[in-house]
Amino acid sequence: MSTGQDGGGKERGPGGAGPGRGAGSGGRGKSRWPGRGTGTRQSAGPTAPRVIAIRVLERVQRAGAYADLALHHALVQSRMPAADRALATELVYGTLRWRGRLDYLLGRALDRDLAKLEPLVLTALRVGAYQLCFSDRIPDNAAVDEAVRCVRALGLERATGLVNAVLRRLAREWREYALPELASDPLAHLVQACSLPEWLAERWLEQYGPEQAATLALSMNEPAPLTVRVNRTRTTREAISASLRERFPDTTTCRWAPDGLVLGRKGDVGRDEAFLAGEISVQDEASQLVVHLLDPHPGERILDACAAPGTKTAAIAEHLAGEGHVLAIDRHPGRLRLVGRGMRRLGLGGVATLERDATKSLTDLVGEEHGPAFDRVLVDAPCSGLGALRRNPDARWRLRAEDLPALAKVQRQLLESTAAVLRPGGSLVYSTCTVTPEENEQVVRGFLATRASWRIASRDEAPESMRELVDDEGFMRLLPHRHDTDGFFAVRLVRGEKSGQ
Repeated sequence: MSTGQDGGGKERGPGGAGPGRGAGSGGRGKSRWPGRGTGTRQSAGPTAPRVIAIRVLERVQRAGAYADLALHHALVQSRMPAADRALATELVYGTLRWRGRLDYLLGRALDRDLAKLEPLVLTALRVGAYQLCFSDRIPDNAAVDEAVRCVRALGLERATGLVNAVLRRLAREWREYALPELASDPLAHLVQACSLPEWLAERWLEQYGPEQAATLALSMNEPAPLTVRVNRTRTTREAISASLRERFPDTTTCRWAPDGLVLGRKGDVGRDEAFLAGEISVQDEASQLVVHLLDPHPGERILDACAAPGTKTAAIAEHLAGEGHVLAIDRHPGRLRLVGRGMRRLGLGGVATLERDATKSLTDLVGEEHGPAFDRVLVDAPCSGLGALRRNPDARWRLRAEDLPALAKVQRQLLESTAAVLRPGGSLVYSTCTVTPEENEQVVRGFLATRASWRIASRDEAPESMRELVDDEGFMRLLPHRHDTDGFFAVRLVRGEKSGQ
């Protein structure tokens, strides 16, 4: 998960342009790449959604706000019609995804350093540039005129001339601006063509090589698939597929997740009758596979150590089907309440919630008064979220390389505290929605180095349907450009059979 979310890769929520859906809005077919055809253009929308987009982006840039939460709040307050909400959502997420390339193009059209512009003016220019260079729906003259109206509405009358001149020049010339080539300057290509911050571009070049790094970066700029998990306690994937296909014509089954369906690239699941009836939940396929790797069985006692908002907690409870017990803990009481809300919607029992910081000792949760040690533990750890940039594109601009060691320290603490309450012979799954070795393999290896009796479960011990995703070391790694899922890491650790190990 991102640094603002507990529980690694958890969807903030379904529905509309609010939390959890904004990152996918706009869909395929509504964007184009610089240098490609312009397509058929339609009439432009009003100024209001553009002003909201600029204000949200300015909050993200200035205050480090999380884009999905800031956008959700702004849209709720605005009471705009659905079409305007969709436009505002597309502008926010599109501008965040392509900010690196937009800044490169604006820099070519501007006779001064972008850093010297007022922040709100720069944001307005980015939103206008996104419409010019990536949106087939908005005519050039409308994009420019609306940008001028926006800066005027935001009290920046003095900047209207600059915004008008820069965007009109960009509209005329951007197709002629050559982007850095991957072959001759891979770092500049990743930064300016693929829209990565320089520190992350350097890391991915070292980790994956130029071709794979560029492919991964571009895949992170595409809308994520709209994926749901079928509530196996109420229906089956086969039984519900036909009715969902009536409302989501592109519905297909997930390749690896046995309860998963991909509904396409856009839509409002939160208001769908199947969601309201508790038959489905929004969850990326990679996130579903984490619970599949945990492999919970009826009758077991299971700890979900970073539970909120409860997407994986619910999946565990569905596997238990009322026979067993899940303890969901989280240190944020507001988000922890979302766990109970989700259980009620899905009609699930056997789940208790507890406000706790899982980096601290949890040994009081087991014993004569509280119950035996846990059969299985899920540590879906707070992380940099760099595997989920399709859903949270603002993370790339918020994070710094120096943030990673601090995250790894928290992740190691989570492993230490939860390992102490797992029974001998039990299993612990550690997962993140990031692709950095410091938060993944290095955390696991550091933990195992102090525990001779613990081991990594082998590929053959994983559920058969997902064994091809587990490597020779027992690590599961998923990447959007290879699997069309969020970028995820997961591993199942097994504790030695003897007590005290």
